[in-house]
Amino acid sequence: MLRFKSLGSGSSGNATVIQARSTTSITHLLVDCGLGIRQLDVRLAQAGMLAEQIDAIFITHEHADHIGCARQLALRERIPVWMSHGTYSEIGEPDFEGLLRIACDAQPFEVGALRVLPFTVPHDAREPLQLTCTDGARRLGILTDLGHATSHVLEQLAGCASLLLECNHDPEMLAASTYPPFLKRRVGGAYGHLANSAAAEIAHAVQAAGLQQVVAAHLSEQNNRPELARRAIAAALGCAEADVLVADGPSGSGWLTA
Repeated sequence: MLRFKSLGSGSSGNATVIQARSTTSITHLLVDCGLGIRQLDVRLAQAGMLAEQIDAIFITHEHADHIGCARQLALRERIPVWMSHGTYSEIGEPDFEGLLRIACDAQPFEVGALRVLPFTVPHDAREPLQLTCTDGARRLGILTDLGHATSHVLEQLAGCASLLLECNHDPEMLAASTYPPFLKRRVGGAYGHLANSAAAEIAHAVQAAGLQQVVAAHLSEQNNRPELARRAIAAALGCAEADVLVADGPSGSGWLTA
């Protein structure tokens, strides 16, 4: 069985636990670690977990709300950490004491019962990666922090039953916000973050290839509202707005079956 839980999603910090459970083992992959280590421990406890149960960490890119306490956690618990060479270079190539693993576009790797496939995305980071993973029966996609969906992105998401999908902003709210002009251009640009409408287009495209569940993620606290994200995704999928879940910054989401 494949399950996942957002521990928090937004500019205040991002972290998602993916769990693959079989009759003989349980595997946990932590995707991003953008919280302080004390807060991460608290949220893992709320999820019914201990940090020592994490089998590997995957870092999507070097921004603080994603990398957070990754090195501290890895060294404390002796957990392997996967990231791109570009991400590692951008954070200054710190010593991971043999725990570092380099992830590359379209090169799968295994963590216990999980098969993980990283893929590149257009975002204003050195070598950002997002990912899909499968336990052999179901497939989950994690797609946050990108400005637009390339054909390569959509190809990687085909076959995902569930998708944790960035719905960062509403363009009208962003335009009317107090953000300075350069930040508005960055967020709304081709290498920034997904607007609700862009996320809806992705959901619609992936739906034809088996998508059944979308969890809206990485919503801007200033430039979006959960009901706007739900409305956009629901219209794209032809479902009720109540069927679209939203992961927030303080509490993330509950445990969800992929």
